[in-house]
Amino acid sequence: MRRLGSAFMGGALTARILRSATWVMIGYAGAQALRLASNLILTRLLFPEAFGLMTLVTVVTVGLMMFSDVGIGPSISQSKRGDDPAFLNTAWTIQVMRGAALWAVTLVLALPMARLYGEPDLALYLPIAGLALVISGFLPTRIETAHRHLVFGRLTALDLAAQAVGVAAMIGLALATGSVIALVLGSVITAAAKLALTSAFLPGLSNRFGLERAALHEQVHFGKWIFLSTAFAFVSAQGDKAILGALLDLGTLGIYNIGFFLASFPMLLGGTLAQQILIPIYRDRPPGESASNRARLRKMRVLMTGGIFALLAVMALAGPWLVGLLYDPRYAPAGAMMVLIALGFLPQAIGLSYDRAALAAGDSRGVFVYSALRSVLQIGMLYAGFAAFGLIGALAGMGAGLVASYPLLVRLARRHDAWDAQHDAAFGLGALGLAALALWLHRDAIAALTAL
Repeated sequence: MRRLGSAFMGGALTARILRSATWVMIGYAGAQALRLASNLILTRLLFPEAFGLMTLVTVVTVGLMMFSDVGIGPSISQSKRGDDPAFLNTAWTIQVMRGAALWAVTLVLALPMARLYGEPDLALYLPIAGLALVISGFLPTRIETAHRHLVFGRLTALDLAAQAVGVAAMIGLALATGSVIALVLGSVITAAAKLALTSAFLPGLSNRFGLERAALHEQVHFGKWIFLSTAFAFVSAQGDKAILGALLDLGTLGIYNIGFFLASFPMLLGGTLAQQILIPIYRDRPPGESASNRARLRKMRVLMTGGIFALLAVMALAGPWLVGLLYDPRYAPAGAMMVLIALGFLPQAIGLSYDRAALAAGDSRGVFVYSALRSVLQIGMLYAGFAAFGLIGALAGMGAGLVASYPLLVRLARRHDAWDAQHDAAFGLGALGLAALALWLHRDAIAALTAL
């Protein structure tokens, strides 16, 4: 026990990794507990169509964020100038201008999106939700500095506090209005709370407006491929909701979003770990540098993938039971959807860490190429699956798209000596076994989705 405790102490990379991973998981667990609690309360105060409408609002706002991502966070994490005040102020200035521009875009898109989906309320809700984009643009670069140095304790506490404020606001507004406006305003209040808390209590540089030419050139050069890759990452992450929003009625879309919300817990944890700690790890211990680095990275990868697989197994095997326990009968189909979505995530979980190795090496172009082709395959197969077999085909198509893109990910990983064939083969066989068991166990619930 004493030896384990000592591993967490000091400023060595291993100790910082262990502390950071612990804080990330604490933050994730707390955030998901808050999300689940608010979801359970709000589904009883509101109606399925409200969640369907909020899904469409989220698709647009998240889409704008991802389509305009210029890689500020990864740029600060991997750059040699990541602690330079001029570099950080340049990044912050770009971020502020981007936030203001995104809100202007929501004003332009509000009416066309309302007409596209046949939901007039979108014309009002989108500009309100877009205010969160403006507020988030002012978030201090102290957040990214904490990521760069793997210092997450205070940041995690502040982030959880902001989310708690947002959840309380949503519940209060839902009680007062009984309307989807509670969800829309809740997202704005959460962003404002995070800005206030991190500005007041997170130590580090106080940002000022400024654009240094050298810093701007470096960030634009690195970020241009991030911009393109995250645009396609949006298609992969939110394209299902954008397409299904036009193909399903609003109530079914809201139920689908509940199933996705539950099934995505493991991948959100994995994605959070990958986003916040893997670039510094790969930066300081490149896998191509030594056999020792590769061995340590393999242990890390096995632990991460194993943990995510275990959680996905729970979602796939217990999905209908969990939905029946937590939600009223209106949301019952979300259980079968949860099974298929969790199984579809298994291929992504196997290769989750590989693109971080590329970004740590500065290969943002390679990440873009992979992200673009994966998104095209995933959404193309989703649409083809829906056309052939309805909602079941669409969900199966998303998973098939991730499988089809795997060779592209291997190519990227091998370029940076990060591919681990034994790891992928072992977990690939495990994924096949889990899928067969879950599909057999829940065959009746899955078949009932054909009626939607």
